[in-house]
Amino acid sequence: MSQASNAPLSNGVRTSWQVTRSVWYALFMREAISRTMADRMGWFWMIAEPMAFTLIMLLPRSFAGGDALVANAEFIPWMITGMMGYFLVRDGMLRSMGAVDANSALFAYRQVQPVDPVLVRNAVEGVLHTFIFLLFILGALFFHIDLVPDNAIAAIGWWIVLWCVGVALGLIASVAGTLVPELATVFRMSTMPLMILSGVILPLNHLPHRVLEYLMYNPLVHGVELLRAGFFDGYKVVHGTSAIYFGLFTLATLALGLVMHVRFKEKLKTQ
Repeated sequence: MSQASNAPLSNGVRTSWQVTRSVWYALFMREAISRTMADRMGWFWMIAEPMAFTLIMLLPRSFAGGDALVANAEFIPWMITGMMGYFLVRDGMLRSMGAVDANSALFAYRQVQPVDPVLVRNAVEGVLHTFIFLLFILGALFFHIDLVPDNAIAAIGWWIVLWCVGVALGLIASVAGTLVPELATVFRMSTMPLMILSGVILPLNHLPHRVLEYLMYNPLVHGVELLRAGFFDGYKVVHGTSAIYFGLFTLATLALGLVMHVRFKEKLKTQ
């Protein structure tokens, strides 16, 4: 029965799901090959870039005694975990902005919609970032740094939710950045301040309560802290961290991004 339901219809017409799955598979292979094989140094830079950035951020803080700033977690694994989670969201948003323009020629086929390359590009980014994070964990073990999650199920779960946030922001940014190119510049410029305000490289628990109260409106603070809580048993998250708030934000932004793609589908095809 299951084989019959997955097979093409008897008259040769495929179901909508079969068409969509074929489109996503073709776009995924196209995007994966482009990201990994278009440049001979592609794989090197995908691994070297986050490693170099992490080392640059780690060295001054570790020499300054960063371990004293974080409760129940070593400073180096604490920062690596936060950076990997933030990069997953950031790259999902930034790379989505060029997905519509890069695949505009494919919109001549009615099976391909503007939302498809955005979703597929985020899928590729999720796979690549997960692979890079696993390399970081293996490398940390080699240097006797404990980066293995204490609660693997929670860590994987929040990693997936952070990926969903990247998808959601990517959906919104792909529409806004394509229709109003100036907004793409704003999105790119906001990534560095957002990283600082999300508690990725600086513990937020030591900030005054009046400042922290406003920073907790930033949902990425909650996502990064929840990911860290999955990695470090007994880790004291920033006061006010809420899984419900972060989950509702993820669902709301996903819904908004999908609605924007439905609303501006035709305009995106003609850009």
